[in-house]
Amino acid sequence: MQKYEIIATSTFGMEALVKNEIDKLGLPITEVKNGRITFEGTLRDVARANIWLRTAERVLLKVGDFEARDFDDLYEKTKKLPWPKLMPINAEFPVKGKSIKSKLDSVPACQSVVKKAIVDSMSAEYGKEWFPEDGSLYQVEIALYKDRALLTIDTSGAGLHKRGYRQLSNRAPIQETIAAGMVYLSKWNPNRVLVDPFAGSGTILIEAAMIAKNMAPGLKRSFVSEDWQLIDAKIWQEVRKEAEAKINQQVEPRLIIGYDRESDLASMGRYHAKQADVDDIIHFQTKDFADFSSNRKYGYIITNPPYGERLDSKEEVEELYKMMGKKLLPLSTWSFYIITSHPNFEQLFGKEASKRRKLFNGGIECHYYQYYGPWPPRNN
Repeated sequence: MQKYEIIATSTFGMEALVKNEIDKLGLPITEVKNGRITFEGTLRDVARANIWLRTAERVLLKVGDFEARDFDDLYEKTKKLPWPKLMPINAEFPVKGKSIKSKLDSVPACQSVVKKAIVDSMSAEYGKEWFPEDGSLYQVEIALYKDRALLTIDTSGAGLHKRGYRQLSNRAPIQETIAAGMVYLSKWNPNRVLVDPFAGSGTILIEAAMIAKNMAPGLKRSFVSEDWQLIDAKIWQEVRKEAEAKINQQVEPRLIIGYDRESDLASMGRYHAKQADVDDIIHFQTKDFADFSSNRKYGYIITNPPYGERLDSKEEVEELYKMMGKKLLPLSTWSFYIITSHPNFEQLFGKEASKRRKLFNGGIECHYYQYYGPWPPRNN
């Protein structure tokens, strides 16, 4: 089978997690840069990456990568790329772009040049000067950085964070890919209790449950490249069937628990868990954090509490963080993983984190505060 260069894009701070996921798929990585991981694979691997990657944003098919200091350079080198081998005669191929620290800094002009070069490449192959573009979508992107042009076609369509289970809206939901990354970074073991005391619509817990069940995150959605002539429909069918066969249905129920003080949010969490087929192992309950307590040992808290930037006042949020410290720190055998944009979280919480990591949630710069508890004895 022919090998292609494939790119998985990532939000800032998630690159290492995406790299680990690609490694687990057994695909050779050729380059890791800010925001993208390049690897080699077949068209079957394009399908596998879309269905299995939890922390990536998109999967792109790399078409070309070259130096472009002027428009003639951009046109000629784009035209030489194998567009007719990738796209059919009726393909819809809009071009979007971005340019950073490059001489070609007019994005609309770059998009126009790339579009013309692709049309001329297709014309030379098919003997036509005009194309209807009434077929499947092949979204082309020209990304210029320091006079280097990267040309790709998006194989995902909607971003990979759109799993398909979150159908109801929440005031400030955490993105699914970030939630999955938080669970990965916590190194949570599915044999240990996991609680989100600010569960909202349930995203963190649902992502954790899907990880516990080894459930591929893309099983419940479609991808734009499923309509491509380039990738046989049988490939998608086989990859989905293989993913379904790997689901672990033996996960112990009721070890994943979500609380929220608003009953409609707890109901929303239950609904989303059902849509994701993980409602059998998650328990949602209406409960204010002021009433939180636990006599369990070696538990995990992974949560996205209010920040005070969108919903609650700064004073309310700071009082909440102080309460969190008073409630959680006495649980000396527990581990806590908390994401927030508040710059003084550790002081308010009452303890310095074991480790912190910068992440972006909904475009807001946050830190992921990680408090490591002790490992349980081997017989627990």
